[in-house]
Amino acid sequence: MTRTGQQYLESLRDGRQVWLDGEMIKDVPTHRAFRNTARSIADLYDLTHDPSHVNTLTVTGEDGGPRVHRAYQIPYTYDDLVARRQAYKVWSENSFGFLGRSPDYMASGIAGFQSVPDVFATESFDGRPNLAAYYQRMAHGDLYQAFTITNPQIDRTKPASEQEEDDLYVRAVKELDGGIVVRGAKMIGTAAVFGDEIIVGTIEPLAQQDVEYALSFSVPIDTPGLKFISRTSYEAAARSVFDNPLSARFDENDALLVCDDVFVPWERVLVYRDVRAALLQWWGTAAYANFVHQAATRFWTKLEFLSGLAILIAKANNTYELPPVQNQIGKIMGWLIVAKSMVLAAEAAYEPVPGGQGVRINNEIASAHRAMAGDVYPKVIQEVKLLAGGGLIQLPASGLDLRHPELGGLVSKYVRSPGHPAEKRMKLFKLAWDALGSEFASRHEQYERFYHGAPHVYFPAIVRDGNPGLLEQLTERCMQGYELADEPATSC
Repeated sequence: MTRTGQQYLESLRDGRQVWLDGEMIKDVPTHRAFRNTARSIADLYDLTHDPSHVNTLTVTGEDGGPRVHRAYQIPYTYDDLVARRQAYKVWSENSFGFLGRSPDYMASGIAGFQSVPDVFATESFDGRPNLAAYYQRMAHGDLYQAFTITNPQIDRTKPASEQEEDDLYVRAVKELDGGIVVRGAKMIGTAAVFGDEIIVGTIEPLAQQDVEYALSFSVPIDTPGLKFISRTSYEAAARSVFDNPLSARFDENDALLVCDDVFVPWERVLVYRDVRAALLQWWGTAAYANFVHQAATRFWTKLEFLSGLAILIAKANNTYELPPVQNQIGKIMGWLIVAKSMVLAAEAAYEPVPGGQGVRINNEIASAHRAMAGDVYPKVIQEVKLLAGGGLIQLPASGLDLRHPELGGLVSKYVRSPGHPAEKRMKLFKLAWDALGSEFASRHEQYERFYHGAPHVYFPAIVRDGNPGLLEQLTERCMQGYELADEPATSC
């Protein structure tokens, strides 16, 4: 059975090396930089025990054993895909779409690995037995799998083996009887500080000479030699939940992973010294399609939240009925409906997993969603900002100003609008600023732009995963329907 939120919180007290502002954090679930977000993640685990959600969020294990989170289930039918999306939706609504790497994200990826296990069988290493054990460990332990699969931005013009130092990216530096020793770094470990295990791999293509970097493994977060160097904590900077309602509760953090001669037992290795398998783990299985399915559902939820925010702001400003405002809100809701429709269409146009078992969402639509989301999110933010106007800027520093004996009356008098007394209006616009203009908001805008990679990665993928030949044929057929006349054209 899935674990409870309290069991999850206790699992974070394992001696992991999380560094923030030069301090090694001794207790993640109680530290002011992480405690509220850890509690938000714990709430997700508690939902799996809620009688109203248990059948949506969990399913009987594939071996007929205890129930597991539905994200770990390999889908075999359209109905299975719909059920997975319904589970994604419940969790994403609990954070209003702001936890981008909740535990179901990588859980769905693990199910994707398991759908094509032969990808992990290579001449140098057969990772299939390890994959099977890994799948069982994660699913039945209900573990939170974090991941780092991107090499640091040091010199993107050179392959891994030609960087100025040979341990800038994670690589195997030694083989021992019981496993391998790895050294180097990976970015961006979103939510890594909250995970149970970290999977380390490379989603970018590697050159043939980069075999020392062509590996994939998953180890506990507290493994000796693993260091997580956190970015600024927006949760720690939050004044209160009232003043920073999103960043105070849903700052999933991002960390640089440093492997300082980390020992990885052989049974924890999935891919070893094989450039092709290191890439196909993500692209030759159902993993990436599963990622997009979860992420697209979360993105749909996030746009629902922002659309609701736009409506509430317009009503608070008493402009909701104005035709120009209706145009803006209609534009925002149109983008929302596009995002929703792409999820539903990708499910309806599902396809068999090539070379494996089960089905996945339509890969062509999945690729198009990657481009759409990165393009649309900044536009939605911009439109909501235009609706909010100066109200986003002219806010008292703290909601507690309302309780101040001298300031309270002034704030109540001047920070209000029809039907919105000061506290109600401040609550709304504090939420809006946290979603649209704060440092937390800026991170989310950049995050959504590059959630599935850079444009130069996902636009070619649309061509690769689409059918440009069919499009070409249609246009060619149009041109075949007419010819240049033999006689000169006559004037009309």
